[in-house]
Amino acid sequence: MDSIGADPAGCQAMSSSEVWDEDIATRYDASSAEMFAPEVIGPTLDFLAALADEGSALEFAIGTGRVGIPLAARGVAVTGIELSEPMAAQLRAKDPGLPVVIGDMATTRVEGEFDLVYLVFNTISNVRTQAEQVECFRNAARHLKPGGRFVIELWVPPIRRMPPGQNAVPMRLTDGHLTFDTYDLATQACSSHHYFTQPDGTTLYSAGNFRYIWPAECDLMAQLAGLESEARYADWHRAPFTADSESHVSVWRKPV
Repeated sequence: MDSIGADPAGCQAMSSSEVWDEDIATRYDASSAEMFAPEVIGPTLDFLAALADEGSALEFAIGTGRVGIPLAARGVAVTGIELSEPMAAQLRAKDPGLPVVIGDMATTRVEGEFDLVYLVFNTISNVRTQAEQVECFRNAARHLKPGGRFVIELWVPPIRRMPPGQNAVPMRLTDGHLTFDTYDLATQACSSHHYFTQPDGTTLYSAGNFRYIWPAECDLMAQLAGLESEARYADWHRAPFTADSESHVSVWRKPV
């Protein structure tokens, strides 16, 4: 998982997701700087803008607006749902006009119907129970116009990299940021352990907890929500999804 961890003490009863605090919100953009690079964000925006077709879009877990703000700049009417008030505050500081509702993505309703609902950067895994993940799909379906699409970006758990007896996989190994993911194969629980090298040479540790979902499991959740599978790609460039793909971008459609 690539998402930065949160303080479990910040959890709210309404959601199994960890609520990201002000400290994480303040440093989120800098710690995820590579996700803001044009070569990363560009294909994401191209993909989503084509599906929205200058219509309306709802982003679940909109965060600090990495995707929502530039997508709105392309003429899409973007609304966001965000569980963390500090993350939403970072977004509002950058774009006060983009509407954001504070709430969880499994149950929170906003006014209107949308041409597109989307979840990026593995964020559906922040919801840590299967039942609540199903409700995310159902909530997406409730917000969609007939013919509208639900899109998620999600990593494929690299479990086959692990030899017997091992439960950790390195995910990021750079000079300033190391990430190791640990997996519980019985519960599909995953924890991301982040080690950030600080300017003074000290190390900052942060952890986040998730529940991974297989692509076929996503399809079943979509079916339970009344959505139909439309496409699955390996990335935002629409590369073919194969048995070796490490991530997927999947699209489901609400029947007309």
